[in-house]
Amino acid sequence: MTCYRLAPRRARFLLGAFCLTTAFQASAAPDKDTPDTSSDKTTTQLTAVSVVGQSGGFRNPSPPGIDKSSLTIEQTPRTVTVVTRELLDVQQAQTLADALHNVPGVVSNNFGRRGWDDLIIRGQTASDSLFVDGLRTAASNRVAEQLFGYEQVEVLKGPASLMYGLVLPGGVVNMVSKRPQPDAFGSVDVTAGSDGLRQASFDVGAPLSANGRSAVRVNGLAMNSDDATQHVWFRNRWIAPSLSLDLGEDTDFVLLTSLQERHYVRQQGLPLVGSIKADKYGAIPRDTFMGEPGQEPYDGRQTRVGYALTHRFSDGWTLTNNLRVQDFTLDGQLVANGAMNADQRTVKRTGTDQHYSGRTLVVDSRLMRSFETAHVSHEVTLGVDYMDSREDAVSRTCTVAALDAYLPVYGAAIVCPAKPRTDTRTDVNMVGVYARDQLTVGEAWHVTAGLRRDRTWTATDNHLTGTHENDPASANTGSLAVMYDLASSVHPYLSYATSFYPNTGTNVQARPFAPEKGKQWELGLKFDLMQGRMLVTTALYDLRRQNVLQDDPVNEGYSIAIGEQRTRGAELGVTADLGGGLSLNGGYAYTQGLITDDGGEVPSTDGQRINNVPRHSATLFARYQSPGSPWSFNGGFRGESSRFAYSYTLPGYVVADAGIAWDAQRWHLALSLKNVFDKHYYAGGLAAAVALGDDRSTMFNVGYRF
Repeated sequence: MTCYRLAPRRARFLLGAFCLTTAFQASAAPDKDTPDTSSDKTTTQLTAVSVVGQSGGFRNPSPPGIDKSSLTIEQTPRTVTVVTRELLDVQQAQTLADALHNVPGVVSNNFGRRGWDDLIIRGQTASDSLFVDGLRTAASNRVAEQLFGYEQVEVLKGPASLMYGLVLPGGVVNMVSKRPQPDAFGSVDVTAGSDGLRQASFDVGAPLSANGRSAVRVNGLAMNSDDATQHVWFRNRWIAPSLSLDLGEDTDFVLLTSLQERHYVRQQGLPLVGSIKADKYGAIPRDTFMGEPGQEPYDGRQTRVGYALTHRFSDGWTLTNNLRVQDFTLDGQLVANGAMNADQRTVKRTGTDQHYSGRTLVVDSRLMRSFETAHVSHEVTLGVDYMDSREDAVSRTCTVAALDAYLPVYGAAIVCPAKPRTDTRTDVNMVGVYARDQLTVGEAWHVTAGLRRDRTWTATDNHLTGTHENDPASANTGSLAVMYDLASSVHPYLSYATSFYPNTGTNVQARPFAPEKGKQWELGLKFDLMQGRMLVTTALYDLRRQNVLQDDPVNEGYSIAIGEQRTRGAELGVTADLGGGLSLNGGYAYTQGLITDDGGEVPSTDGQRINNVPRHSATLFARYQSPGSPWSFNGGFRGESSRFAYSYTLPGYVVADAGIAWDAQRWHLALSLKNVFDKHYYAGGLAAAVALGDDRSTMFNVGYRF
């Protein structure tokens, strides 16, 4: 009953029930008097074994875990994209941003190489909408994810509160952990590359029982690298043991753990003048470090312990119970760009000393059953989830001298006061209850309808002032979608979904803000071609985010929550394993993101484009391997049009990648060249600086499989 003791008092009744149910189901025997509904078992079991180790290509036909159902992507009346491990390995992807470059309508790494995962989905920020195995990582994302530890990355676009609670309306990202397999396997890889990249990794597993249901798996990685920017470096360590237990044919149980450490110097890009804005001294060299080599590097540590349990009852119901506890710490110093001085060569700088620590407990329990009534097939899901996320944050505003951007002389002291500028503890608690029915009417109509009720408590303790603030909020959200099988491979659909996200703080009258609300209409068409080996998706959508916090135009230092942002767009996605050794992944997105209500700001920003959202973006990647040949070739491109950012415009860009690999028996060799033509581009913009895109780099991998 450990999970019961971890919870706050208001949620112990929920977790106590979860723990008791879990313990009971692990040993429950089927009722011999109940008739066997094998068809129900076949349908619901898909969610228990969803995707682990089954990709084998760019197109994964298995149901994605992100929708928490047995529906495949082509049957899902929403836009869902899955980036498989096969595609990630072919590209030698290193970060979550690398994976998301394959997803149309997603902007990743828009703040540059700062060591955190930053992303925008359909024009709306989604950096804190990250999930692992269907469970929220934390209320605020601080430590970047280690992509090597995941089997695949899944993206659901648009409001997702029905299944996930408090999330912003752009969408969510779910990463699926590598899990034990029934057969023994092993691999060891060594990678070297540009900017001093040195990496070693392993992934081994073995069955512990004759039937393979009890098994162990351990994957680990150690990476050291410098950066194209001088004095910037990264050191990553990762290990993830997992264990599956044989609790009977009707029960799946996997224990999932991980430990990662990240040590790095934060890369902060270049000042506006001398990069995108002209300067009389010319362009600042791209490898110029605007911080101080002596600044404290960031030290991050994150641990996760959890389990995934699925039990299939003999009467057709399936219970899924997932739980995880996560702890993290992150400490370091940031030296950031300020304004250029009048001499047009020295740049003002600001320093911040940051200390974060926190713990998150998340649990999701749901019951699912498939059954039929007159002319209608149902898949009903009933669920309850809970999150308790705590974060302690201490920051100090430091002073540091200006730097000559064209002839930098380092060694300036970073002076931080003893008294912090902020010292807070924030607790976010959420309890949600949801219900969904996925109906098939006749032979061709499919309807999905769901409702959810959430209750949240956001408590903030200010240790400097001794004040306590509690912001309760509640909301009803849901979704409704209709899909029609126009032909066996053509599936048009229409969907509507809503979301909510609590706002913290109070207005000038000391009243709490109403939660943010999101809503989206989506009209789409999916083509399931070549017997499931090719999927083409198209979508038109209108997405609105309301009650967005804006500066109070009348009362300085306060906020109001009446703003609105709107994104409208069109998307096309293609994923295919065409046979003959050719695989494709790509797409195009048109995104129009605007501020439609600035809350009365002066000067007005009504009609202004949302920061860092390109109007046009496209990506395409291909791999070809001649049948019977050990050689394969891969390559592709991605590009974005110009984008608005904080009153200036970033130019568009297109970059190309290429690679070659050799596989024979147990050996694997791969050479990847990223940004082949060394295109100098900007990944995103900040108020006083621009984030640099990745320059040309080379990676060479040697792997052994056993």
